[in-house]
Amino acid sequence: MSRLALFDLDGTLADRQSALSDAVTSLCQTYALAPEADQWLRTELVDRANAGDFARLRDAFGLEASAADLWREYVDLMSAAVTCRPEVREGLARLRAAAWTIGIITNGAGDIQRAKLAGTGLADQVDGVAVSGDLEIRKPDVRLFELAAVRCGVSLADGGWMIGDNPSGDIGGGHQAGLRTIWLRGRPWPDGLPPAHHVVDDVTDAITILLNETSE
Repeated sequence: MSRLALFDLDGTLADRQSALSDAVTSLCQTYALAPEADQWLRTELVDRANAGDFARLRDAFGLEASAADLWREYVDLMSAAVTCRPEVREGLARLRAAAWTIGIITNGAGDIQRAKLAGTGLADQVDGVAVSGDLEIRKPDVRLFELAAVRCGVSLADGGWMIGDNPSGDIGGGHQAGLRTIWLRGRPWPDGLPPAHHVVDDVTDAITILLNETSE
């Protein structure tokens, strides 16, 4: 089995939800947005965000600021607010020391996802990154998994692991890509989706599973 480990970003390696809350609060304060706009943002951006969302925000509430300015401010706020716990970064370092190749495969706009990777320090700890916004394809599309492997300098044909919190995107996509899978439980599991190879409550538990695979 190849020592390739592909990780999801939001909700797996990084805490997007708390960062989203902080970023929306700051954005609304900066632009003196009404409470209705604050609630709109929290509802519309709950799963993901892109520049088009801020064009819709501007139109919905008649804002003077340009959609581009609102988006850039949001990206900056998210990159400053998003966090990756030290024990997660330490676990990734242990994997690399054990000769694992580490990639990140994430849905989202390229600029904001790369800003998060830089803000958390994860960009320096992985071998390759595939962002759905770069190709306009999203997990579970196998082509995004193939791109992640290529950017890590390996072949998806050699197998590996996918670790994430989204049942369909991460685990379903991982299965389709021929990878073994580890699911971070939390979201509802869809009917008919084959189970993950392992189920954990924290990404550090997933890293421990991979390290144990190394020692076997």
